[in-house]
Amino acid sequence: MMKLSKMHKRLLALSAMLPMGSAMAQQAPAAPATPQLETVTVTAQRRTENIRDVPVAVSMLKDEVLDVITSGGGDIRELAGRVPSLNIESSNGRTFPRFYIRGYGNTDFSTFASQPVSLIYDDIVQENPILKGFPIFDLADVEVLRGPQGTLFGRNTPAGVVKFESEKPKLGKTEGYYNVSTATHGTDNFDGAVNVPLSDEWAMRVSMLRQHRDNFVSNIATGQKDAYEGYNEEAERVQFLYQPNTTFNALFNVHSRETTGSARLFRGNLIKKGTNDFASGYDFDSIATNGLNMQNLSTNGANARLSWDLGSVKLFSITGYEGVDGYYSRGDIDGGTTATGANPVPFQVQTGGGLSGLTQYTQEFRAESKYDTPLNWQAGVYYFSENANGFSNNYDSTTELQTSHLASHQKNTAEAVFGSLSYAATDALMLRGGLRYTDDKKQFNTVQAVNVVQVGPQAVEESKSKTNWDLSAAYKLDKDTSLYSRIATGFRAPSIAAANSSVPITVAAAETITSYEAGIKADLWNRRGRVAFSVYDYTIKNQQLTVVGGTSNVTKLINAAKTQGHGAEVDFEAFVTPDFKVTAGGSYNFTKIDDPTLSVAKCGQCTITNPVNAAGNPLINGNPLPQAPKWIVNATARYNIPTENGNFFVLTDWAYRSKINFFLYESTEFTGKSLLEGGLRAGYNWAGGKYEAAVFSRNITNTKRIVGGIDFDNLTGFVNDPRQVGVQFKGGF
Repeated sequence: MMKLSKMHKRLLALSAMLPMGSAMAQQAPAAPATPQLETVTVTAQRRTENIRDVPVAVSMLKDEVLDVITSGGGDIRELAGRVPSLNIESSNGRTFPRFYIRGYGNTDFSTFASQPVSLIYDDIVQENPILKGFPIFDLADVEVLRGPQGTLFGRNTPAGVVKFESEKPKLGKTEGYYNVSTATHGTDNFDGAVNVPLSDEWAMRVSMLRQHRDNFVSNIATGQKDAYEGYNEEAERVQFLYQPNTTFNALFNVHSRETTGSARLFRGNLIKKGTNDFASGYDFDSIATNGLNMQNLSTNGANARLSWDLGSVKLFSITGYEGVDGYYSRGDIDGGTTATGANPVPFQVQTGGGLSGLTQYTQEFRAESKYDTPLNWQAGVYYFSENANGFSNNYDSTTELQTSHLASHQKNTAEAVFGSLSYAATDALMLRGGLRYTDDKKQFNTVQAVNVVQVGPQAVEESKSKTNWDLSAAYKLDKDTSLYSRIATGFRAPSIAAANSSVPITVAAAETITSYEAGIKADLWNRRGRVAFSVYDYTIKNQQLTVVGGTSNVTKLINAAKTQGHGAEVDFEAFVTPDFKVTAGGSYNFTKIDDPTLSVAKCGQCTITNPVNAAGNPLINGNPLPQAPKWIVNATARYNIPTENGNFFVLTDWAYRSKINFFLYESTEFTGKSLLEGGLRAGYNWAGGKYEAAVFSRNITNTKRIVGGIDFDNLTGFVNDPRQVGVQFKGGF
């Protein structure tokens, strides 16, 4: 509680200044022509509320912000750094994103990996990481909820939630949009939607996305020109709304995705020994490698969301299905050729793996009160069931033929009951509390092992029951300013990793988190500005960590006794003038592994900077978590030049993160340098914003960075996307 008191002192000091600014704005009201920021409503507490009144650190992305950052064909990883404390990365490219909030995430790339950040799309949890990469198109908004969300949201939310909400069908009006662009590397994009009223009670919305990029990286070892880094992405969503009256509402959603193209391109000997610089002669547009490189993914899903408004109580039923028809990714993991060829590596490793099938079913029943009294409540039950069949293969580097095959199956079921209370103690003070009980079970077994001698048992079962809770208080200092504080707990169920030739099936025990958070949210200058500031401190017990590589291409799960984290976050937006709007956000996120005896396998060739144990393996006590930058900063600025018939505009956006560790240990070579990427967009819109033409650039400075590594063989890594320049046209109807 000492830490909470320190937080409150800082917040009270800040609050003493913020209302003063608000009071000054009230004494000198803005001219009528001065625009005001729109009221932002979120569903962070499963109810629609003003973002200022929610006792959670939450950020929202919508409209032009989403359009701009995905204009060059970017996938969900483009959201990294766009709000405080959020990082997203992948060693599998577009198909397997890994999320981190406040430095807390999971680098596991195995087929059955679980993550402490939950991604929820249209109220349906996307549990397996392969489901988390569904494309961004025709969205109402994206909410990022930081800190544990373990009572109202199910399935592994100890770090937070990234919540997507599609645009919904509307009764009574035919409307839609189309958005086309073309850019560098033959990157062509189209997305669009049409809303069609079918009757007075039914409406349909059809949304579609198509993305393509040409191969542009040549293989100088084989002489193949433009062999890699292309992709084709197709996604569709069809929704039906049935609303016969004001008391009943039914929304049906069917969606699918097809992705083909290159897998992540690993580049052998990318890093200069003894540094984290590029090796001499590095070329973005070429590679010397052996082996096939390919990736394909097919997913589908459907859900039904029903609600009944009974006056004082509202009832909800949310039913979801998500499936992976097939997923396969194959690549040359060492990223080079034989020891005597171009770009030599010590030994060849070519692997492939994925899912032969996955089915996920979820069901939630929830009730919420609508009393005109100080006390209100929510309560519900939740069920989750997943069946996944995964596999991994090794290949001969000369013949490309499969040399081994390991197939595994996992069944995961979970049941939960949850509830929350809110009580308006006074007109200014709102108290809230939540409780959730979860029972989680996993069954894991090896189905087939060809040329793999499995160590240890061929089947494992794990189960864990846990009760999580949270308490919060929100206090309105005045009509524009609110303070809040929150204590919350969360947990992630045990995880299981498949065996390989030298490591048995490994299990990581359940992890738990206790988090303390406090913040202030305020509208400024007669709502021409808005700011949110938060501080937090958390402790994770038995954190699940993934040991990747070392001197062989294996992974296994371990637990760290304790992990500490603390930091601060700020979100700001304002109209500087009626035609000039700016946003800015930032976070400081400190993480530290606290386990004096914990060691991991060392890299094959890198320069370890941690102390080592008697076996020569690095001790990771005191290290930050992998992929956890201390600093994240983002900013945007838009300037409009109105004309008689339209509007010229210029918009720029930037995202920065400080250096990161790629792995659990610290080394010179596998420390990623800080990364700053920016974009620029200029154009003209007319007919009341109905049409827009623009030119744009992503990664406009053509910043080149090593963003991840492979450590078991040579100094292999992978890189960010190069600069893109393109044109875009949007129209509405």
